[in-house]
Formats: sequence, structure tokens, C-alpha cells
Amino acid sequence: MYYKLVAIDLDGTLLTEEKRIPTKNADVLRKLSDSGVEIIIATGRRYWSARKFMKEIDMDLTVVANNGTIIRSMHNDKAILNKYLDKEDFYTLIKEGRKRGLYPVIHVDHFDEDYDIIIELDKEHKKYSSYLYDIPDRYKQIEDLLFYEDPRVLSVVFPGDINLLKEFHGLLNDTHRDKYCSHILTSLSKVGPILEIMGPLGSKWKTLSDYATQKGITREEIVAIGDDDNDIEMIQNAGLGIGMKNSSSGVKKVADIITEKTNDECGVGDILTKIFRL
Repeated sequence: MYYKLVAIDLDGTLLTEEKRIPTKNADVLRKLSDSGVEIIIATGRRYWSARKFMKEIDMDLTVVANNGTIIRSMHNDKAILNKYLDKEDFYTLIKEGRKRGLYPVIHVDHFDEDYDIIIELDKEHKKYSSYLYDIPDRYKQIEDLLFYEDPRVLSVVFPGDINLLKEFHGLLNDTHRDKYCSHILTSLSKVGPILEIMGPLGSKWKTLSDYATQKGITREEIVAIGDDDNDIEMIQNAGLGIGMKNSSSGVKKVADIITEKTNDECGVGDILTKIFRL
């Protein structure tokens, strides 16, 4: 099979645990790009953060950011596609979170205004766990999220106690399944568990699929690589779904291939070298 597009997650996949892109991974991506294979970064990170990593290895790629709620081109930083959360559904989340003593971090589409996140409390507040540890200044603090008018919300992230997050997640699945796409992540060692919520069309795979269709690329021509539960749909639906050796059990259940090496061992570069016979 001739694959035309490779979609790669960042944390736990392309990046090491020290948040670096190994030289071997970077070299393999350049070779694939030079050969005509399109490389897509598909990440839960905001675009600004993902862009910073790829600029370090001097590659201008297309980035599916915030778990599929926006796509931007690194060539000119322009948005190609966005999927904002419905205004009233956003306000509902804020109210439901408050009932549980949860305070969210709001990922928003204000890249050109130099901020990507909106919060209510001080950045270091314990309610945010350590989620904002690497956010230097690209955030805006407002008094009340319910007064955020004409919201351009990409995702709502609730850090907190895992049992509380599971209960909240269960409520969303039971009563609001048509309004939200959500998942719990537990692999962020510096942060702890988080519940991430997007609109119903917001997922890495749905947005990646929309983009590929625009480019005339079929599902069978896509390779997807990831490690955590927000990658499951992408790995399950791609023509070739690859899970990292360090993947969650959910990813390993659906992957066509499991890498022989972890993200700290250049697992991405190793498996792509074999698949594309570089």
C-alpha cells in the first residue's frame, strides 16, 4: 500500500519524556516529507505549543491542534479549519463544573491576539493542578467565564480528582452525548488526570479525515501514530494504525502495529523507517 499521509501525536509519541524531538525522528520526517508524503502533527496541544517544537527542527508542517478542533498551517500560521464549541453548550459546562468545585482551563482561538487560554483563577491556583506550568504569558484571566461573549472555544479542560472527573465524564456521556466529545487523560505525569471536552465534531480523527478528504487522500492512505486514549479513534480508523510501545491499553487494543521501541527510544523514527523502507 502506498501511504500519502502520516499523522503523528506529540506527547508520548514523537516527543521524548523530556519533551524533545530526537534527531532520528526529525531525520525520518524530513525524508518522508521530501519524498512527497504529507506529515501532519495531530496533538492535544495548542497550536502555539506544537509549532514551537516543529520550528526547533526547521519543519513547516500542518498541525491538527487541540485534539482536532483547529488546523493551522505553519507556513503562514493561518487557520485552515476550526470547530468551535457551541456557545450555550460552553456555558453549560462551566455551570456543571462549578457544581462539582471544578475550574476549567479554556483553550480558545485567539492566536493572532497573542493568547490561547482563558482562566478565572490565578495561574498557579491548586485547582488547575500543574496544568499551566509551561504557559508563560499566552493566557488571559477574566473574572467570570460566563461573561466570555462570542466564545471561540476549542476545548474545555478540567484538572482534578480522577473519581470526580469520571463522574462528570459519565454524566456527559449519559445526558449530553450529542453535544460533546470528551475523554479523560491520565498520562500527563506533571499534571495529573484531566477531563477534556470539545464539540461533537472535535476529535483528531474527524478533523484529520475532513482535511484528507479535501486533499483527495483516502482513509486507506493514512498512517496514524499515537499513545493515549485521545488517539484511539485516529489509530482505529486510519489505513494503518500504530500504537507506541508505551501506549495505553486502549490504544494497544485497536492498533494494527505496536512499535518495538518507546518514545524515548525513537519509536516513531524506527517504525516509519521500516514501513517506508527508508
